[in-house]
Amino acid sequence: MKAHTKHRLLKILLTGAALLVLFSPLYMYFSHDVEALNRWYPHNISSSGEPLYELKPGKPKGWVRINEISKSAKGAIVISEDWAFYQHQGIDVNQLKTAVQEILTFERFRGASTITQQMVKNVFLSSDRTISRKIHELILTHKVEQVLAKDKILEVYLNCIEFGPDIYGIREASYHYFKKHPSALTPRESAFLAMLLPSPKGYYISFKNKKLTPFATKRIKTILTKMRMGKVIGPERFNSEVSRKFFWEK
Repeated sequence: MKAHTKHRLLKILLTGAALLVLFSPLYMYFSHDVEALNRWYPHNISSSGEPLYELKPGKPKGWVRINEISKSAKGAIVISEDWAFYQHQGIDVNQLKTAVQEILTFERFRGASTITQQMVKNVFLSSDRTISRKIHELILTHKVEQVLAKDKILEVYLNCIEFGPDIYGIREASYHYFKKHPSALTPRESAFLAMLLPSPKGYYISFKNKKLTPFATKRIKTILTKMRMGKVIGPERFNSEVSRKFFWEK
């Protein structure tokens, strides 16, 4: 291949790469109409396995509004998953810096995800652990925070998040574990649901065996302590909840 032909080919490749870098973020930004969540609801259109959501009019079966969920449940999950949810703009900068450093040093690829980021991933994206998916998530997270109220973001999140094997949404979880509506969840029950979220299929073992693992026991107490610190519950309620057993515990 002649030198000028090689030079021309290299120029074309560099131009293509530059255009890709320029237009990929634009594509990601306009890839989903996130504002539609103000009018429509995410409906699971998957017949099995991981949910696949499509925005449609009308509430899905089992959907609960944010004001129909107990204060304890909302407090436990926000405190354990994203303490600064109502203060930040969708991205926890400190966690993101740590995650980027770990990616660049090939240590691991952790989520470092806020509630908004998790909602975006669950409703609009896949669970692929790739850098491009993470960038897409961050771009859509910024967009979501501009057009949706915090309570709306939390409502969508709580109705789509996984709480155990094929258990999606806080209403299904509340009835599955405690046979009650989310509005009636106690602080300890709320802390249990919050405990499940980092690994719902793995931590399901406590319910499966009808006995809390040492990790679950410690984690529930930690969440209740944070709820007391955050004034979601008072000292007296903390004392009465911290050692109480669930009806299904042996």
